Amino acid sequence: MASYMKYLKFLETISFLYVSVTVICTGSSQNHDEECSGLFQFKQSIIHQDDIACGAHGSQVFHSWNNSFDCCSWEGVTCSHDHDQYYGQVMGLDLSERSLCGRINSNSTLFNLVHLQRLNLSGNDFGESEIPSKIARLKQLRSLDLSYSGFSGQIPTEILQLFQLSSLDLSWNSLKLQNPSLKDLVENFTELEELHLSGVDISSSVPHFLANFSSLKSLKLRDCSLGNEFPAAILELPKLQVLNLADNTNLAGSFPEFHGKSILKEVILGGTGFFGIVPESISHLKHLTVLSLSYCSFSGRIPRSLSNLTQLTILDLGENHFTGSVPSLVSLLNLHGLVLDGNKFEKGRFPNWLGKLSKLSKLYLSDMNINGEIPLFLSNLTKLSEVGMDRNSLTGGIPSWLFNLTQLTYLNLQMNQLQGPIPNTFSNFKSLKYLHLGGNNFSGRVELDMFLGLNKLQVLFLGYNRISLVTTNNYTNTTLPEFEWLELSSCNLKEFPAFLRFQNKLTALHLDSNNIDGLVPVWYWNNSRETLELINLSGNSITGFDQHPHFLPWRILEVFFIDNNQLRGQQPIPPQSTVVYLVSHNNLTGEIPPSICELKSLQHLDLSFNNMSGTLPSCLGILSNSLVSLNLRRNNFQGKMMNAFMPGSLLENLDLSENRFTGQLPRSLMNCINLEFLSLGDNAFHDVFPSWLGTLSKLQVLVLRSNKLDGSIQGSSQFPMLRIIDLSNNNFSGQLHQNHFQTWHAMSPNHLGVSSVMESNISSKHVHINWPYTVTLTHKGVRTEYPHILTIDMSIDLSCNHFEGEIPQSLQHLQGLQSLNLSNNHFTGRILPSLGNITNLEALDLSRNDLSGEIPQQLVQLRFLSIFNVSFNHLQGRIPQGKQFDTFDNSSYIGNPRLCGQPLSKEGQDLKVPGVQPTSNVSESLFPSERIDWIFVFCGVGSGLIVGVVIGNFLYERYSYRFTKRKDRWVRPLRNTRRN
Repeated sequence: MASYMKYLKFLETISFLYVSVTVICTGSSQNHDEECSGLFQFKQSIIHQDDIACGAHGSQVFHSWNNSFDCCSWEGVTCSHDHDQYYGQVMGLDLSERSLCGRINSNSTLFNLVHLQRLNLSGNDFGESEIPSKIARLKQLRSLDLSYSGFSGQIPTEILQLFQLSSLDLSWNSLKLQNPSLKDLVENFTELEELHLSGVDISSSVPHFLANFSSLKSLKLRDCSLGNEFPAAILELPKLQVLNLADNTNLAGSFPEFHGKSILKEVILGGTGFFGIVPESISHLKHLTVLSLSYCSFSGRIPRSLSNLTQLTILDLGENHFTGSVPSLVSLLNLHGLVLDGNKFEKGRFPNWLGKLSKLSKLYLSDMNINGEIPLFLSNLTKLSEVGMDRNSLTGGIPSWLFNLTQLTYLNLQMNQLQGPIPNTFSNFKSLKYLHLGGNNFSGRVELDMFLGLNKLQVLFLGYNRISLVTTNNYTNTTLPEFEWLELSSCNLKEFPAFLRFQNKLTALHLDSNNIDGLVPVWYWNNSRETLELINLSGNSITGFDQHPHFLPWRILEVFFIDNNQLRGQQPIPPQSTVVYLVSHNNLTGEIPPSICELKSLQHLDLSFNNMSGTLPSCLGILSNSLVSLNLRRNNFQGKMMNAFMPGSLLENLDLSENRFTGQLPRSLMNCINLEFLSLGDNAFHDVFPSWLGTLSKLQVLVLRSNKLDGSIQGSSQFPMLRIIDLSNNNFSGQLHQNHFQTWHAMSPNHLGVSSVMESNISSKHVHINWPYTVTLTHKGVRTEYPHILTIDMSIDLSCNHFEGEIPQSLQHLQGLQSLNLSNNHFTGRILPSLGNITNLEALDLSRNDLSGEIPQQLVQLRFLSIFNVSFNHLQGRIPQGKQFDTFDNSSYIGNPRLCGQPLSKEGQDLKVPGVQPTSNVSESLFPSERIDWIFVFCGVGSGLIVGVVIGNFLYERYSYRFTKRKDRWVRPLRNTRRN
């Protein structure tokens, strides 16, 4: 009985196992079929697109999916082979770089693959799809790679539900990670081994607790708009091998002291704000193969211990602040790329250990303060393909051995002192794509044909040497390279090179500073219509365009330079893509056409120094929402200035000087909150002082000279950033308040920073140009054109007005001031001794006022003073002696009869005014000037010596001032000269 019961139990067990296996297999088979069906539907949604080419690619990729019903045999599909409940389920899907396109949404059957552990869709184009929220269904995912796939929008919060992720790559999509944030993301994935979010807009700091992720092997956060300080402890994670934080300009950080346990292989920090020294302990990173620190702020000496990192293949230390000399790196025999350019090394020659790094293929030594000839030992580097030695002080010619480096694709020798002829053996470089020889002293005739035989050459710079380029007309389209960038500036060209008629892929063409005259030929402006982005024809003698096109034909043109030519007639209108339009210094006539306002991308418009006329189209003010710089100086424009500057204006530089504008200054200028430079001088504006401009907190230069502005200056105690102001030759009157200059903080000693050029930054997708402001000022008695204005250039010119009262004491606070001109006014009182505190003062003109008293001895401490003029006042006493005052001659003091001392001819006696006296009005004259001395004598004889002296002094003081008072208030004083 007992044995029978055992037998029954055995049968029950067998039956249970049979039923269980049957159910599992049936369920697995059913799930497997559903997943295969879902995959097939996903395939259908991807390839059935409007884009025929995309569909054709998809059909090739999915060819294996059409030949079998079992999706486990399909290309890119991985199934489970374990004999459990997941047997036959789809565990991995890899469709990377299959030229797929289309859109993926939450209805996609892709998200029915709930057992999926690895999903890779990288390198495709899913038409800016958002990452669907249904991705949360794939809870088994351990690896997700959607990089380079065209996804866009905010990364969904549902991605936080993928708790098992150990590898996440969303790089190089148009994605944002802000809600959730980076902090939210990494908090959820504590087992992360790889986090790659390069190109994703994160706009936050790196959370410090990421330094606790002991499993992290690879962290790539390049170009993510990261900010604040990077946690240095992350660099010490035990399993970290790759760290890439490049191109986060606002991300600061520094190196910790390294220890021997690190297994770091790649450290890429280029284009960040990392700073400080590179510690000697970096030699503990024994496994390091890539160290890229370019465009950071590292300083100090390059550590000698770098020579211990013998596994290094790439070492990039370029564009930092390293000093001293470069230590020997002769032991780095595995180096393929070495970049040391753009540092502050000591002046010297090429280090001779370079010749022993025989595996080098890329060598960049630009801007390294290297002098001497290119050494022979570099000929040992036979594998070189890229060489940059530009911006040094190299001398001699191009060595002959250089032409044995036939693998060269990139050669940059620009801006050195190389000389001699350019050898015709450049034709040996059949692989050359980039060649820059510009800015040297090469001379002689150069046959352009030797470069035109290099079929792979895309970029050629030969300009700014002393060569004469020789071209022929025997060209055909099949024998020429297809240039993308061509620079033939200052090559003594007399006509447009004929080979250009066959160039249809140019993006940039420089033919400036040549001798090209006449009309631009038709074939020239018909070429490269779909590709040309920059044209520079400046500094020639071009008179116009053949067949006179009203609109320039290049469709995506961004930069057009044709200044300093002889263009006549009306200006040609560039395409709507134009960012910079420079047509100054020509002979253009006519009005500005309203169609110019259709250039919605225009940032810089310069029509200055032409003969254009008429009134300005009002739409120019509306265009200020894109314009950064507008220069219409020295034309014949007239009427009222446009008054349509819109809120949100980007305008930084506005110059309408030397025209014939009338009326009031437009109040809409208050909308130009970014304005830094405003020049409206030499017009006929009739208004009061525009104190409302003081609300423009960025305004640095204000020129309103030679207009018809009048009245007193009220409420002008603003202008916090003002550095240069010229109100000369107007009709301003009244007193200047004693506190008038107190809020001009930019001239105070607390704001005297490092000197830099005042300029506008013009940028777009393809160009970045720093455009310096230019201004004409009367400095040191001479009207001078300044092609660049420095932030240390500070000047006040209030001359030739009707100001009165005392000179404000608050001037003493402007210690950055270099030039002060208060001449030709009615200022009274004494010369302020506190002016001696303005220690940077180079020019001080107080002439032709009503000042009295002595010249303060404190002015002697103005050690930079080279121009000093106090002529035609009522000054008295002894002239200060010593230092700069020993260099001023009589012209600084004439018209002050009671001054004495050097440089006057008679010590301690009155100075007779030599030469022609300033004229005065007839109504002010009682006696001719010749009769004054006779009156003195008569009074002395008739009344006695004492009475005569008293009366004589009284009459002299009273009438001498009237006789010497100027008639013409607009005449500037003559320039003072320094005595040797």
